[in-house]
Amino acid sequence: MSLSDTLRRPSADVLAIAGVVLCAVIWGTTWYAITWQLGTVDPVASLVWRFGLAALVLIVGCAVSGRSLSLTRAQQLAAVGQGAFVFAVSYSFTYAAEGHVTSAIVAVVFAGLAFLNLVLFRLVVGQKASSAAWMGAGLGIVGVAVLSGGEALASGLDQRALTGIGLAMLAVTSSAVGNYFSWRGQQEGTAILPQTGWAMAYGTGMLVIYGLATGVRFSIDPSPGYLISLVYLSVLGSVVAFVTYFAVAKARGYALASYISALTPPIAMLVSVLFEDARFGWSAAAGLALVLGGQALLSRARPSA
Repeated sequence: MSLSDTLRRPSADVLAIAGVVLCAVIWGTTWYAITWQLGTVDPVASLVWRFGLAALVLIVGCAVSGRSLSLTRAQQLAAVGQGAFVFAVSYSFTYAAEGHVTSAIVAVVFAGLAFLNLVLFRLVVGQKASSAAWMGAGLGIVGVAVLSGGEALASGLDQRALTGIGLAMLAVTSSAVGNYFSWRGQQEGTAILPQTGWAMAYGTGMLVIYGLATGVRFSIDPSPGYLISLVYLSVLGSVVAFVTYFAVAKARGYALASYISALTPPIAMLVSVLFEDARFGWSAAAGLALVLGGQALLSRARPSA
């Protein structure tokens, strides 16, 4: 193949890396954008507006482009599970966590997603990963522990900080379970766009039911900051990022895809320093170095079998 053909047709590895970088940049800034939605509007309502709009964009996009939205019973069940654990449960804990600790801390805790995915897929479906993948994901989880522990100690084991870190850990665990259901849908032959659209729609419906049952007031803040963050989180943070994420996962496995969450901390920490007046000590630097070292190993690991 000539150089010109190579330039015109990027390899699967190049496309996967480009997808990882794109998601990292988007999600590295969405952690801070979420803070723009905290305050006057109940977090459950904000999630309903965010994923409801994202689901509408995806479903309309499928209809306009002629993609079928019809799913089999097994595909629908997978979308229900994905919607419940990724978009309803995980993000509810994420928004709650950001009410207790800075957005960068939540972003770093999500670096543990790669390790949780490796463990879950090994136990549930017997998926084998290379030693490099385990080492890389292991470094990531150690980095998360170092940074989270350092932040907890720096706050004097403050209850607010411990609660925020605990909520973030529940969020990342739920995301790992949701990834399993996404994988199940792909195994059933569901295309990424309709599967993600249905999953977001189901997650939105669950959040509405929960909100009605618990007395949530479904209001919306008409301020420019809230509306800008809503559009950014819905279109870029949900539609573009999640479709790219699940595409990378389908091509290279969930371990590599989920380590997007390990690349977002440097961006999230920079944004947090600039806009949230956050300050990070040696534990943050050490934890971040471990996370990035793990990413270097994981990016070189062969896909899971």
